[in-house]
Amino acid sequence: MTETPQEYGPLGPGATPVKDPLKALSGVLAGTLVLESITIFLALTVILQIDSGRYWTPLNWGTVVALGAAHFLLAFVQRRPWGLKAVMVLQVISFIAGFFVHWSLMFIVGMFIMVWWSVLTLRTDIAERMKRGMLVTQHLGTGEPSDDDK
Repeated sequence: MTETPQEYGPLGPGATPVKDPLKALSGVLAGTLVLESITIFLALTVILQIDSGRYWTPLNWGTVVALGAAHFLLAFVQRRPWGLKAVMVLQVISFIAGFFVHWSLMFIVGMFIMVWWSVLTLRTDIAERMKRGMLVTQHLGTGEPSDDDK
């Protein structure tokens, strides 16, 4: 079995970045969860107003409040190794709950699932680029000083 050589960028593998971009991304994840929890809480007004409050049952509003609170609380554990997995599980649970509560909740969660897909795609891209030495921050201060620096 032959191993293919690691493909690096034109400047080589580079150094470890001073600030880990994957750790910095946890702030984006937490912010997204807070925005999603606010949006889910706003779905309470939709449930109250639709069909003269026909969907305003203790089970429905309790489900929406629990989902909004869970999203908000998960924003505080994004630096933990299991934080992202918990968010993905919560997205599936929220989408299924939206099917039973009201289609508008399912639509809200579906829109945020697309946001999460794009954030995870970005995270994967950053990790791959870091592995190949293609992040700018991996090469800052590693080259020869220019004439301006002398």
